[in-house]
Amino acid sequence: MENSEKTELEHMVLAPYIQKSTALRGRYRYVGGNQFRHAISTFAILLDYHYIDSVLLKASIIHDLFEDIDNVAPEDIINIDSDGRAAYNLVMEVTRGKEESKADFLERILLTGSTSAKILKCADRISNLTDLHTDIFDKAFINKYIAETRKWILPMASQVNENMLFEMNDILQKRESGMKDKPSD
Repeated sequence: MENSEKTELEHMVLAPYIQKSTALRGRYRYVGGNQFRHAISTFAILLDYHYIDSVLLKASIIHDLFEDIDNVAPEDIINIDSDGRAAYNLVMEVTRGKEESKADFLERILLTGSTSAKILKCADRISNLTDLHTDIFDKAFINKYIAETRKWILPMASQVNENMLFEMNDILQKRESGMKDKPSD
């Protein structure tokens, strides 16, 4: 870690965002685990790629909060600190609207999303793909998820981070390879 990264991270206050994210504990994920661990994993992926932007990191910790928890008010995030409004806005940018189809949601981020939204969505998908085990999930779900990733997420990654693109392609190849021996459901 470079000295500038270390200094930036040393002064970043993340605890209030982590506290808000603990509401996701116990929220089951279809790919296994819970939403809280997924949020922390997404955060860790961003750190691993040397992202130190405080708004991006704070938003990663709470990126699923408004989709999965009913009683969260925007003010709960906006008033946390000076990054609260920007973190909230980024979370809303990567939050799927109730009337929005999955394809429309991903297309929106791909075509009109900010660079930060695309980076966050890529880290989110790396976390999801890491948890997508071919020996647990049905073939149709995995094939749909892989196709969705190829259509929407890989183009996002190509716009924002070639290393994330490389990692996702690698994971996709491993998942597709694991599917070859799996019988159809």
